[in-house]
Amino acid sequence: MKKMLTLALICCLVLSAAGCGGGGEDSSEGAVKDTLVWVQNADVTSLDPHIGKETPAVTVTCQIFDTLLTMNEDNEPSPLLAESYEQIDERTWKFKLREDVTFHDGEPMTAEDVVFSLNRARNSNYVSYVVDAISEVTAEDDYTVVIKTAEPYAPLLASLTVPFTAIVPQHAVEADEEGFKTAPIGTGPYKLVEWKQGEYTKLEANPDYFLGEPKTKNLEMRVVPEASQRVIAIETGEADLAYGISANDSRRVEEDSNLQLFKTPSQSVVYLTLNENNEKFADKRVRQAIRYAIDKPTIVETMLYGAGEPADSVIPPNAIGFSDQVVAYEYNIEKAKELMAEAGYEDGFTCTLSVTDDPVKNEICQVIQSQLKEIGIECEIQVKEYGTWIDELGTGSHEMSFSGWVCVTGDADYTYYSLFHSTQVGYAGNDAFLKNDDVDKLVIAARETADLDERLDYYGQLEVLLGDLSPYVPLYYESINVGATKNVKNFTADPNGYHRLRNVEVTE
Repeated sequence: MKKMLTLALICCLVLSAAGCGGGGEDSSEGAVKDTLVWVQNADVTSLDPHIGKETPAVTVTCQIFDTLLTMNEDNEPSPLLAESYEQIDERTWKFKLREDVTFHDGEPMTAEDVVFSLNRARNSNYVSYVVDAISEVTAEDDYTVVIKTAEPYAPLLASLTVPFTAIVPQHAVEADEEGFKTAPIGTGPYKLVEWKQGEYTKLEANPDYFLGEPKTKNLEMRVVPEASQRVIAIETGEADLAYGISANDSRRVEEDSNLQLFKTPSQSVVYLTLNENNEKFADKRVRQAIRYAIDKPTIVETMLYGAGEPADSVIPPNAIGFSDQVVAYEYNIEKAKELMAEAGYEDGFTCTLSVTDDPVKNEICQVIQSQLKEIGIECEIQVKEYGTWIDELGTGSHEMSFSGWVCVTGDADYTYYSLFHSTQVGYAGNDAFLKNDDVDKLVIAARETADLDERLDYYGQLEVLLGDLSPYVPLYYESINVGATKNVKNFTADPNGYHRLRNVEVTE
């Protein structure tokens, strides 16, 4: 717990800071390239922001679309498409929109687009959990929007900064909603040029962007699944930025004088998902046994080279609402064996452990496979293509999965509601398929009070309950590592991995 609290303090101080590398230098050292190339581990799942919520999708869509609000340097909601906002009462907010915003097709953005977009997000099977506290959205006039919540909802403003609440053009979506998934139109700093699925996405600058034309004319995202190959891409100059640098490769980047490494504490946690619909994991004693059987500190030290922190909760310590009532499971093989025997699995069982095609994750799964074998659980590791893995979790066809979650808003409700509430099973986030009335009541009680002390009390009770139920096995909190050539200027690593590139330049 002391380590987790220390991490929380560190995160509060440096959450918005970029790491080493001098990304703030000016571009006077040479001509600026007209194309910035970045490489990442997986492809876009959908260019529709109300569907593509996975990080590999949002790295692209956050360049194309904007939200009403954005997180500022102090990690607080501030105006973006909304020029200003005010709270009318505990359940009502009024937003005054900018009048100088147009979509990429030249049509003005109005309150009707905002109403349409937020209602569309509320009805999305993929992202509704972000905004389903909203009960009504109305247009008071062309540039004024009123949002009401069914109950007081403290995280509302933070929710409106999430890329999944992006504002889309009503006229374009209604004309061809299916086509919008591959040919999106937003208000953002970049427009889509081409998406070749599985390979790359190309974007071009929006010269009419309301905050000013982007610094770099073109962006190109390329899919490179292996972390080591992403490092090679920046070493050779094939790419300018490499997302998702592994802990091992981080040293390699830092030691290369032609490269720079940007680091920031993330708001993400890595864990095992245990599908409670599967009979092998239906008994909580089995789930508890798995938590006791995994040596998290060893995984962090040997597989992450110390670049992480063992986790006992899926809530990051830097999130608003993190509770000190987290139930810790220390590594204890004998206790794990006892629980397996009590559950009727003294001789163990076989199961599958699914993971995406990432070499580091695969290696960690091999360590987990070895550790679980000690208590009789024989895991067959199944490596899945990213989209296939997402569908497996969404449909509940998995048994055990190596997963992760980003607390995008920095508020615990975002994670508690998404991962644990019974209405969110499947694609929305609850891929453990947990359905528990007591959990539901505590999650709702916490999100319907604006009093932080009351929320913390509910979350403390919730952590004790979840520590017993153990639908997930928290493994570690990870950091965001981005490699870059030394010519990249003005880049800032985003703690959610949604790196905005409007102000980034690359000199020749």
